[in-house]
Amino acid sequence: MRHAYGVAQVRAAEQALMATVPDGALMQRAAAGLAVRAAGLLADRGVYSSRVLLLVGAGNNGGDTLFAGARLARRGAQVRALLLAGEHTHAAGLADFRAAGGRLVDEVSGPVDLVLDGIVGIGGRPGLRPDALAAVRAVAGTGAPVLAVDVPSGVDVDTGAAPAESVWADVTVTFGTYKPSLVVGPAAPRAGLVELIDIGLAPYLPTAPVAEADGPSGWSVSPALPALSVPDADDIAAIWPVPVPSSDKYTRGVVGVATGSEAYSGAAVLSVGGALAGPAGFVRYAGHAADHVRRAWPPAVIADRVGDAGRVQAWVVGSGLGTDVRAKGELRAALAADVPVCVDADGLTLLADDPVGWLADRTAPTVLTPHDREFARLAGAEPGDDRPAAARELAARLGVTVLLKGDRTVVASPDGRCLVNSTGTAVLATAGSGDVLSGLLGSLLAAGLPAERAAIAAAFAHGLAGREAATHGPVTAMDVLSGLRPVVRSLTSGNVAAHTFR
Repeated sequence: MRHAYGVAQVRAAEQALMATVPDGALMQRAAAGLAVRAAGLLADRGVYSSRVLLLVGAGNNGGDTLFAGARLARRGAQVRALLLAGEHTHAAGLADFRAAGGRLVDEVSGPVDLVLDGIVGIGGRPGLRPDALAAVRAVAGTGAPVLAVDVPSGVDVDTGAAPAESVWADVTVTFGTYKPSLVVGPAAPRAGLVELIDIGLAPYLPTAPVAEADGPSGWSVSPALPALSVPDADDIAAIWPVPVPSSDKYTRGVVGVATGSEAYSGAAVLSVGGALAGPAGFVRYAGHAADHVRRAWPPAVIADRVGDAGRVQAWVVGSGLGTDVRAKGELRAALAADVPVCVDADGLTLLADDPVGWLADRTAPTVLTPHDREFARLAGAEPGDDRPAAARELAARLGVTVLLKGDRTVVASPDGRCLVNSTGTAVLATAGSGDVLSGLLGSLLAAGLPAERAAIAAAFAHGLAGREAATHGPVTAMDVLSGLRPVVRSLTSGNVAAHTFR
């Protein structure tokens, strides 16, 4: 499990660590790791005689950059620095850079093999000043790879918002811990490949030990929460329900699917297919697309309505259901059941009329799966720049788990925990893809996973299925559904390598 921490949390941890080490030790640790990664990016042509340009801002971020540049210069690189902070340049870093043979320049010019972006660190505000913006534009014209120092300059570190002309990095070397802008929001793709350098910060960050009974390390944290947590393949595999020798179709979980209609039969077929790809042993379908479901999925047991479906351990309701009187009755019946419920699509539209009233009597877990426009109907406004905060607020207000769809899907719990899925891809923005996701999520709920784990596990597998489908050409929801089974097989057999931020 990777954890991302906000600026205030990182600053507090840095202060606690600095009290235990010699002055300047943290900066030297950071600079050493940064220089090693920069040398790795220069490996094809060699560090010696390579042309490296430093974009240097104020404070510690600029100091890290200058000390790293000095290390490269001592290995024979031709290192130039464009100072963008004037008298606020880190004095010790600048002195070391000059002593190592580094040169100062007034503009971006000539050939460049690598650029180090050390303009703004975690203390900066979103956006860039005119001189820094001019330098970033000039660097883009060189075509040289960009290595960002801690975070790409110009992004909002705590929210992941990104002005149009903040830095696009090929690689970001971040120190001590991940930051929210590296894992969520428009800023995340700008970070490129993210690599964490250990500077000794971990013991001072607010992640508590996990009770042994609560499963794999990282899934539960103290009341002092990380800003965000990002599971990898090992984390998902550790919680994915798998059959045991004593399992039968009932003990594996029975999921009810109330989706689709005569007009939207595909939603029923896709959501039932998603449920069958999950761990539940039995799928009951209730709705008016019964003939289509029966032909596509013979294992599903069919009923006309939720009240006639029989016993289930979880319900999926909403996709293609419509918003008429019958649809309202089906949603009301599913929410009246004392089992977890996943509400999607048309179900969210119905809830939006009075979400507090619809959910007032719920005691079992509820998962809502909105995209941005559905979120706006539920919350009264779109998520905005700070998607995790928006999802947390809605989750707390309604007492539900919110799966806010997007390139980096966010899963927020009522207690403030927030998970981010790292496998998202734009190819999933296709009709019916969300139906597959809701069916899979319901299957995981029926198999006994807590709501936030079911939501993030479904999003993770769904994202991988989308990525796999994209390798074969344009992607439809049926392609995503077809990709789910091999993805689940890989997860549960341990064949999926731990996912790395792109």
